[in-house]
Amino acid sequence: MSPMSKLPPAVRIWGRIAQCNGTMVTLTGLAGLARIGDGVHIDCGGRQAVDGEVIAISGGVVGAMLMAPALGLSSGQRAYLAPHVPPCPGDGWLGRVIDAFGRLADGSLAPEGTPADLHRLPPRGERRRGLGSRLATGLCALDTMLPLCRGQRLGIFAGSGVGKSMLLANLARGADADVVVIGLIGERGREIGDFVRNQLGPEAMIHAVVIAATSDQPALVKRRAALLCLAVAEHFRDRGRHVLCLFDSVTRFAEAHREIALAAGEAPALRAFPPSTAQVIAGLCERAGPGEDGTPMGDITGIFTVLVQGSDMEEPVADMLRGTLDGHVVLDRAIAERGRFPAVDLRRSVSRSAPMAWSEREAALVTRARALIARYEEAMPMIQAGLYSPGSDAELDEAIRLWHELDRFVGAPANERNTRSSFARLGEILASAADPASPSRPEG
Repeated sequence: MSPMSKLPPAVRIWGRIAQCNGTMVTLTGLAGLARIGDGVHIDCGGRQAVDGEVIAISGGVVGAMLMAPALGLSSGQRAYLAPHVPPCPGDGWLGRVIDAFGRLADGSLAPEGTPADLHRLPPRGERRRGLGSRLATGLCALDTMLPLCRGQRLGIFAGSGVGKSMLLANLARGADADVVVIGLIGERGREIGDFVRNQLGPEAMIHAVVIAATSDQPALVKRRAALLCLAVAEHFRDRGRHVLCLFDSVTRFAEAHREIALAAGEAPALRAFPPSTAQVIAGLCERAGPGEDGTPMGDITGIFTVLVQGSDMEEPVADMLRGTLDGHVVLDRAIAERGRFPAVDLRRSVSRSAPMAWSEREAALVTRARALIARYEEAMPMIQAGLYSPGSDAELDEAIRLWHELDRFVGAPANERNTRSSFARLGEILASAADPASPSRPEG
């Protein structure tokens, strides 16, 4: 606990700026008093004050990273330690867009609920429940071939402009959850408004909270918004609700952590990400998941997106996240360019909850459907070139006959808010009659 948390609010612990370097200031006079994570309030002598956070301590000096531009700061200016005010999420936050500090668009504080811990530890692993029942998502692909269970953590890996935001909005509108908490970390400001107004819409926003930090804001603000997103999800989970947490994106969160860690003196490693990045990402994702067994806690079903540069699934953040989550959905640019959304690449996607989520009949349907899709995609160059002779391969003939229907099914919305209807549609496609002697050759 920081010393200033024990002092009356009117008492301040002051220091002075010794050095200012871009987004960092070095403060003297606070040695032995400041702690990592303490807030810093810099008095700019009549101009708007600048806030920061202590991220490094070395001997008699304290390093603080700024949450605003350093314009106007100079050595000798006074600064005091200021405790961060904890956010207080509650039902009054539903239907609102909140910033990293619990404020509304006009700068006023959102309606107060219960104080939340931004750095709360997840429940101990041995005390957690197992994954719950399969969820209806509103999307045929996730209702059947890539099942999502209550309490599962799933990753969406996509390049820019491949339909990631559209997929998240579909999940927010169609998934079976009591509360939807959406973290938009490092997004363009215009896209936040468009996402809320046009993609989510008023009906979905009624039971949703959006935590937003735009791309132009400092790394500390982006990190705080990310932590607040999970803290809000935990608040509703603790009250017995099932929370769908849509986090976009882990890549922007990791980049913000990289900037902070490097400024604090941590050594860069793979692609300049410091060694602590893997632990920080895992710590964030572990806060989602099932609640504690034997308690009235609800569950947090987490969807975490990764912005993969150039569709490189081996980049550091993507590689770190795959081993942390309970499955991953890969969106492919080539599929998006031919107009099928969501552009899910089934051959590269997997849900680790699948074996427990399917019945024996459902597993047989999915296995057959995925085999036919894979068979067609493997032979697609030969088919498009006109080199395949119908009747040469019975399985490929069937894959060609059913390709368009299966491809349309993967991109289709579910007709009802239950997974049974999606499996019924898949069964009808696979059972559809066709003349095996005269398979049609679909266009590319």
